[in-house]
Amino acid sequence: MKQEVKTVAPRNAREWIASGEAVLIDVREPEEFRSEHIASALSLPLSEVGNLTRVLSVPAGCKVVFQCLKGGRGQQACERLAAEAGSRYQVFNLEGGIAAWKAEGLPVVGVTAPRLTIFRQVQIAVGFLVLLSVLAGFFLTPAGFVVAGLFGAALAFAGISGWCGMAILLNRMPWNRSAA
Repeated sequence: MKQEVKTVAPRNAREWIASGEAVLIDVREPEEFRSEHIASALSLPLSEVGNLTRVLSVPAGCKVVFQCLKGGRGQQACERLAAEAGSRYQVFNLEGGIAAWKAEGLPVVGVTAPRLTIFRQVQIAVGFLVLLSVLAGFFLTPAGFVVAGLFGAALAFAGISGWCGMAILLNRMPWNRSAA
C-alpha cells in the first residue's frame, strides 16, 4: 500500500530550515537548480534520491523537505525515500514547490532569464517527431506509424531507465551551453 506523503507550507518549511530542524533538497535537474533555487536548498536530482544517505550528510531523525518546481517530483522523491529509508527521516514535500515559495514572496537565488529545460525541449522535439510520423503514416507511407511507435518506445525506455539520448544530444546544443 502506498504511503501518504506529508506536505509542508512554504512559510513553515522556511522556519524549519532557518532553525536547523530540516534540510531542504531540490530534486530538479542540475540546470534547473543553477538557473533558480531556494538559497539553503541542496541539489539532488530525483534520479539520485536513493543515494541520499551516501551523497549528503543528513542525520537520522532529521526532517527532509523535498522541493521541485510545483510539487510532482517532490512527491515522487518522498515516496522513494520513504520506501528505501523507512522511518530514518521525517519526509515532507514542499507544497507547490518553488513556484509556491516565490508566490509567498520568499527569496530565491540565481534568477536568470527563463529558458526551456531539457525535459521540455525533449517533449517538444519528440512531440513534433511523433506528429510528423503519424501524418506521414496517413499521407505518405504506413511506415510513418512504425516510426511514431519507435519514438513512443524510446520515451518509455527513457522513463523507465532514466537515460535519454535526446536529452544528452540537446544538452550539447549551443543554446544549452552555459556561458562559463
